[in-house]
Amino acid sequence: MQNPLVSILIPFKNTDAFISPCLQSIIAQTYTNWELLIVDDNSTDKSFSIVETFAKADDRIKLLKNSGSGIIDALQLAFKRSTGALITRMDSDDVMQPNKLEVLANSLINQGKGHLAVGLVNYFAEEGIKDGYKSYELWLNALTVSGANYSEIYKECVIPSPCWMLHRDDLIACNAFNPNRYPEDYDLAFRFYKHGFKCIPCDVVLHDWRDYSHRTSRTDEHYAENHFIPLKLDYFLELDYNTEKTLVIWGAGNKGKFIAKTLIEKQIDFEWICDNPKKIGKDIYGKILRAFKDLETIENPQSIITVANKDAQVEIRAYLNKLEMKSVHDYVFFC
Repeated sequence: MQNPLVSILIPFKNTDAFISPCLQSIIAQTYTNWELLIVDDNSTDKSFSIVETFAKADDRIKLLKNSGSGIIDALQLAFKRSTGALITRMDSDDVMQPNKLEVLANSLINQGKGHLAVGLVNYFAEEGIKDGYKSYELWLNALTVSGANYSEIYKECVIPSPCWMLHRDDLIACNAFNPNRYPEDYDLAFRFYKHGFKCIPCDVVLHDWRDYSHRTSRTDEHYAENHFIPLKLDYFLELDYNTEKTLVIWGAGNKGKFIAKTLIEKQIDFEWICDNPKKIGKDIYGKILRAFKDLETIENPQSIITVANKDAQVEIRAYLNKLEMKSVHDYVFFC
């Protein structure tokens, strides 16, 4: 397959301050055999007219209007109208490095179907990047360099939504964009994982990820924390929960309590441990909380760890390594 057509999917809404640099970065790509399906999700600013000007000047740009509402509806429309053998997506407020499409496409051409091309990302912002986003960037890039993205998939989204590329047939096979479930990028990452698409290691920064105060991922309710935990738990129970093991929840904060309540509703038995002396021995939802050290007395445990403190996570991981426990098989971090 030589220089297959790449379809780029972009939903946009009220990003007139950033959409021109985004489109200019696509037009400047070293890989030129692409089409852009860009969908206006009911913008009220000048975004549509800006894109319309670009579309009139370059027939590879197909401007569409969302017949529904929201990113998922826009992505469904863009994918339906696309014709490329390779599919990628882009956010309208970000910028591609000039070689992004070339690197991702060549990775897929060389590796074939059943693979997922990813690249390193770089956060940028006029007012500077906050520590949390920089930490996420470093963590995500460290996984991508070795192609080990799925190893921590229950922690946070391990596939940067605007920096992946997949064969069209593979995207269809995982039924991408069809479920109306947010956060859609994290749901899609789990679908890639479920279907066993291998992440191709990459050590090149391909995508500049813009951060600003009113970015959708910061302000839209669909990306609030209460959407992440149910998504993680549903996929864990479907894909990695071993019914022959004893399920253990670590931590009795809000996340731990939500998971406990959900498991009780699903009639799934579990043990519950924590390090808070005020909670150890207490009855919560009919479960007596036990100390962390009790893990060694629990037969064949598989742990969901909801402890968010970074230093505590390092200690927990060291403790689990000492017990010769393996990630996913014996434990998953949910934060």
